[in-house]
Order: sequence, then structure tokens, then C-alpha cells
Amino acid sequence: MTRTLKLVALLGISILPLWGSAQSKSTNPPNWYNLDYQTDGIHGISTEKAYELLTGRESTPIVVGVLDGGIDYKHEDLKDVMWTNPKEVAGNGEDDDGNGYTDDVHGWNFMGNANGENVRYDNLEITRLIRIYEPKYISVLPSTPLSEAERREFVAYQKMISEYTSKLDQANFGNLNYGRLKEEIDIAIKKIGKDIKEITKADLDAYKPNTDRQKMAIRMTKRELSDEKSFEDFYKELEEGVKYFRAQVDYHLNKNYDPRHIVGDNYEDASERFYGNADIKGPDAEHGTHVAGIIGAKRHNGIGIDGVADNVQIMGVRVVPDGDERDKDVANGIRYAVDNGAKVINMSFGKGYVFNKKTVDEAIKYAEEKDVLMVHAAGNDAKDIDIVKNYPTKYYTDSLDAVLGEASNWITVGATSSGLDGDLLAEFSNFGYRSVDVFAPGVKINSTMPESTYKEQDGTSMAAPVVSGLAAILRSYYPELTATEVKDIILRSVTKVDEKVRIKVDGSTRKVYLDEISVSGGIVNAKAAIEEANRYIREKK
Repeated sequence: MTRTLKLVALLGISILPLWGSAQSKSTNPPNWYNLDYQTDGIHGISTEKAYELLTGRESTPIVVGVLDGGIDYKHEDLKDVMWTNPKEVAGNGEDDDGNGYTDDVHGWNFMGNANGENVRYDNLEITRLIRIYEPKYISVLPSTPLSEAERREFVAYQKMISEYTSKLDQANFGNLNYGRLKEEIDIAIKKIGKDIKEITKADLDAYKPNTDRQKMAIRMTKRELSDEKSFEDFYKELEEGVKYFRAQVDYHLNKNYDPRHIVGDNYEDASERFYGNADIKGPDAEHGTHVAGIIGAKRHNGIGIDGVADNVQIMGVRVVPDGDERDKDVANGIRYAVDNGAKVINMSFGKGYVFNKKTVDEAIKYAEEKDVLMVHAAGNDAKDIDIVKNYPTKYYTDSLDAVLGEASNWITVGATSSGLDGDLLAEFSNFGYRSVDVFAPGVKINSTMPESTYKEQDGTSMAAPVVSGLAAILRSYYPELTATEVKDIILRSVTKVDEKVRIKVDGSTRKVYLDEISVSGGIVNAKAAIEEANRYIREKK
């Protein structure tokens, strides 16, 4: 899972936000994604209206497994909603409940070792696959005799090399130029003599650059500032840009970098399950903490935000590095969450290539058999994922990628905005008539961040936990419903919007309705879902 901020296209580099990105100041009301369109004039999911319908109805706690990059379980708005393993004694070095995971009080981390060391950065899957195939195919010519299986691998390898080279060129360009831009801006900051929070456009106007490079840097910076974006906002974006491209070059696309030795497992053995440690926060908990807050930050406690679900327990399962997640860890994360009581699993991650789809498919089938609902972010490449692959996926396939079936317990979620700032469909959101099930708010979503802070972020990573929160409400107040029934209720109760949205196909822009680019054709609606659940229960009786 690669993650970046929505970088300014200062250097001719257009970077879409991948799996969650910080944003400039919002004009949306606080907690807008919980609001109601008819009452508030904003395309939220009517969470508060749903709870009005649930007044007087009893609920049971629902465990939601958050498979992500780490959660700050001590956050002021999350600490009261974290899942706690009732049979595990914290910090005693013993596997008290005998589940194979020592001291798993709030969940488990599959990217660390028993000594407390953790993986932070990893490659993209394309880099790992090239590292596997390169020794075999780097010297092969198109005319070289190969078996049918080898020929498929060779063709796939050639495609990977082309894409990898393009990514690496862009990363090197961005690393060099964003780094240079930051160097020039840092010189200006030092000469201006103010904190970045205090620098204004007037300060930049008054500043006298000494070199042509610095003149260009100041000109670029001034062009980015506005009433909604301060110098501080710009500088933070710039810092994240430098960080992103450096990680791309040093880790994500570096064929010589492989951190798996830190974990110490036998990576080739996909059946191996018992490795890792109990540190669910890890070295970088921003993304997972934000996701967890959307699902279930403590409601009506007078601090922070209100999550969607009101009787939820968040289980942290760390399987996602800064880079692409590994299939073995994802499969084990799913099984861990299922075996330890999760009824909903949120997966705000994804990648364009897969190493061992079979082991992930088997874990999804296991969750399906155990009546656990899976919610997955559609991805942020602005692509049609009916065509462009995005893993993991709800489709079970064989070794030739032929579809063998579809998981009945799976919801894929695209992202929408409030509708106040322009197009309803998030510009970055993936879509797909068959592959994306629903849409949910995923633009300028304010949620929890490490060390009891809060930030707005963008991404289908933010839309998926909105749906997970809704699923948790349904499973909490209607425990008799199965995972498949909850999925069907959510899809049947969406809000259909009589408004076309813009998508890009083959380089050109088209305007379409949501029912042309998704299964349900709408945005999830909590109030309508409760009404649909009530109707479903009556008819079932």
C-alpha cells in the first residue's frame, strides 16, 4: 500500500492521492459524512438520522478488525472503543489464551518480530516480483524457446519492467526536484526569519531571491497560496512530497531493499501463521488511526469526532507497511481477525500486482464461512477496476486468472465528496460497473491521528471505514442478520443521485451516472439501511 499526500503539481508531476491524503482547510461542516442531504444539504450518509430510528433498541458490541498500518490505541477518542482480548494478560510474555499470539491484548502485528523490531518500509509488489523474475528472464529474447507457463511469465515480466521503469523515472525526477524546491524554500524561510505558521504571501512578495532557482521556487510557492491554503499548508505538502518520493526511490522501487529478514518468518511458507508481535501501533500509525476513528471514534464524548458506529470494538491488525502489503500477512490478518471475534473487517489498502492470490482467496473464503463481512477500499488511481487490476479482490480466480466465483461477504467502496466543492465523485476514486459495489464519503474527512491529534484526509481509504461503521451498526442492532444480508441491505438502501459525475477513460473525460460505474449505483445511507433492515426483518418473520 503506497500512501502519499495530494501533492501540488508544481513540477509537472501529477500525483493522485494513494490510500489517504492530507488536505487543505475544509469548507465542509464538522463530521459532514454523518449528515443528511435533505436536512443539511450535504451528501453524508444520514448517520444521525439512523440513530433516531434506533432509539430504544438494544445493541450488542461488534468487533471490527482494522487491517492497516497501525493504530494509536491510546488516542483520547479511541482508547474507550479498542477491542481488548478478555483472556490475555498484558505484558506477561505468555500466550494466556493459547491462540498462538503472545500478549495480543488489542490485536496483532504481522510485520515485526518477538524482539519488538518492526518493518516500516517495504517494496511495491511490482518490485518484489521483478526481483524474482529478473534472474530468469533478463537475458531472454522474444525468440527464445519457452514453455507455455514460462511464456506467460516472460510476457508479464516485460510488462512489469515497462511500468517499473516509468515509476522509477518519475520517482527519481520527483525526488530530485521536490528536494531542490524544499532546499530553496528553506533558505527563504531562514532569511525571512519567521516560523512557517507566520509567513504570509506579503512576506514572499517582499523577499528578494538571490538566484534564478530561488526566484522560480518563490514564484511557484506564491502561485499555490490562497485564502484556503496558507504557507504552512503548502510547506507541509512540500515536506510530504519530499518524503514520498524519497521513500519511492529508497524503498518502494529499490530492488536491493528487502526488509523481510526483520520479521524472521519463512516467507515462502504461506501456511505459516504464528509470527510477529503485539505492537499494533508500530512505527507509523497515521493511516490506521485515521481509519479507526471514522469507524468508531467515541461518539458524543465532547472531544474529537464522532465515528459512525456507537457500540464497536476496534481490533488492530497490522499488515500494511509504507509500501505494498504482502499477501501472506493479509491472509493471516484476516484469519486472526476472524478467529478472535471480528464480525466486520476493514481493508483500506490495495495494489496492482499480486504474489500469492490463492492464500488470500482461501482466507476470504474462511471469513465467508465464518459469517464475517469484508469491506475493501476501491483504490485511488481514477481507474476502471473492471479492467485495471486492484488486489485484493472479491473475485476468486485460478492460476490463469479465470474467475471461479465471487465472495458473497465482500463490499468494495469508491469515494465521493460532500458535493459542496464541485464534482460529487472524488477525482481520485476508482470505479467499476461490476467491481465497485457502493460509494461513500471519502474527501476531506476529519478523523483521529496519533498522539491524540486530528486531521482531514482524502481517499477511498476513508470511504471504506464509513461503510464498515455502517455495517457495524447493522450487525450491532440486528445481530440476527448474516454478513451477506448486511451487504445486501447496504447495497439496496443506497441514495441514488440524479447527477452525472466525471470519469477519465482512455485519456478523455466522460460524464456518467453512478449506476454506470458501480453495482448499486449510489452512496450508502445509514437511515435508509435501518429502514431496509426493519423491512427485511418483518418480511423474514
